[in-house]
Amino acid sequence: MYRHDIQIRVRYADTDQMGYVYYGNYAAYYEAARVESLRALGLTYRELEADGVMMPVLENTSRFKAPALYDELLTVRTIIKEKPMVRIRFDYEIYNEADKLIHTGETLLAFVKMDTGRPCRMPGQMEELLKPFFKK
Repeated sequence: MYRHDIQIRVRYADTDQMGYVYYGNYAAYYEAARVESLRALGLTYRELEADGVMMPVLENTSRFKAPALYDELLTVRTIIKEKPMVRIRFDYEIYNEADKLIHTGETLLAFVKMDTGRPCRMPGQMEELLKPFFKK
């Protein structure tokens, strides 16, 4: 299992009239956390795309437990629980400043060859970087 945390400060523009983070913004939080988790692993989206592989989102799920509020410093945890193959699932946990779990979510992405638009296996570089987290 691979896990990585980032922190995101809730901007005023992220909130709705009630002062809560607008539900549509959680997908942007997921993306920021996903990109930074791969960067911390040693791989960037830019490198994947330069190698001809893109990762479109197939599914996006959110579960709201409590609201995130303006100016809160959130911790967004990204977890890869299973070794990726042709698809990769990212799980997310979002904690508020009191370390209370306020949100969970998942995204399912596919590895796709940019030149053909066809699914492909996880790139070798990513497989090597993730190997220590999935020993079996």
